Amino acid sequence: MKSLNTAEILPRDAGALLIGRVHLEALGGPVPVLVRDGVLHDISGLAPTVSMLLERDDLVSALDGAFPALGPIQAFLDGALAESGDRLLAPCDLQVLKAAGVTFASSMIERVVEEQAKGDPAAAETIRAKLAPVLGDSLRGLEPGSDKAMEVKRVLVEMGMWSQYLEVGIGPDAEVFTKAPVLSAMGCGARIGVHPKSHWNNPEPELVLAVDSRGTVRGVTLGNDVNLRDFEGRSALLLSKAKDNNASAAIGPFIRLFDAGFTMADAEKISVRLNVRGADDGFVMDGISPMSEISRRPIDIVNQTLNADHQYPDGFMLYLGTLFAPTQDRGAPGAGFTHKVGDRVEISAPELGALVNWVDLSGTCPPWKYGVTALMQSLSKRNLI
Repeated sequence: MKSLNTAEILPRDAGALLIGRVHLEALGGPVPVLVRDGVLHDISGLAPTVSMLLERDDLVSALDGAFPALGPIQAFLDGALAESGDRLLAPCDLQVLKAAGVTFASSMIERVVEEQAKGDPAAAETIRAKLAPVLGDSLRGLEPGSDKAMEVKRVLVEMGMWSQYLEVGIGPDAEVFTKAPVLSAMGCGARIGVHPKSHWNNPEPELVLAVDSRGTVRGVTLGNDVNLRDFEGRSALLLSKAKDNNASAAIGPFIRLFDAGFTMADAEKISVRLNVRGADDGFVMDGISPMSEISRRPIDIVNQTLNADHQYPDGFMLYLGTLFAPTQDRGAPGAGFTHKVGDRVEISAPELGALVNWVDLSGTCPPWKYGVTALMQSLSKRNLI
């Protein structure tokens, strides 16, 4: 039986300024909330959506006010687990869900492994053993787009080891893609989905930036960029099918806003941790993705996402990629890792709390029905727009 308590998902810092979203059954729609002493407060009086809240320059000071209490976090967390009633949602709404890939040297190697294995997990170990010694030494500490990076590219091309993944890993242009549709992200406590045809897939524990329409990072949260390694390994043109399936994006539990006590510099020091526990096979896997080892500065990825050539009027959430690429065998030696239905996936950082979800097949997870039209109708009915 699934269970989760409030203490497990909150940051260690009791002074963390946290906002999020909940579904209120009585209203038939979502409400932006402020976390205060374990209780959620309705802040829709400041703005009806989180995306609009993040556009306010005075947001931090505005949150000092008094707001209607909705109830303890635990009640909404229980609703998320039950998938009914008042429940915790992903802390973003109208923001576009963007993601950066191949942002850590170790993940670059694994993307090349996937490519050369052509989606076959059985071939991965042999290819990994061949590539890692050469690529690992070549890529460590490289600044993407630098003269040294271009020299490494030249050498690897001559060796026949160049790859499209190395191009976005150490070249001048970052890989930034749309992870999932607006309003489709799953929150803490919900099920997350993997495609039933996938036999080689994994969680991707990531830091996620909350960015406003002007490109200012207003806060951070945690994310799981659920990934189908076999799909993308067969062809990079299958990236959208590997990344965007029902319930394949998780974000939460809350957005920690930047304030006097927590800044972008602090976020860049975060180490994102992963724990996967099998439902009935005793499998346990742990991993860590230190932001200090990212190859590109987060603000550089933000600037490659939003600029004079591309705007996001409602802001965007930006997954920053992960160093962690699971290679731990779950079954036969050399078979590597893949998810099983019922896996408990916890992505955490002391500064941000924990995002916890349970794995299911994408077609078995609740279908996504609440889109932009439903949100606008709900807000209009409540006279919030």
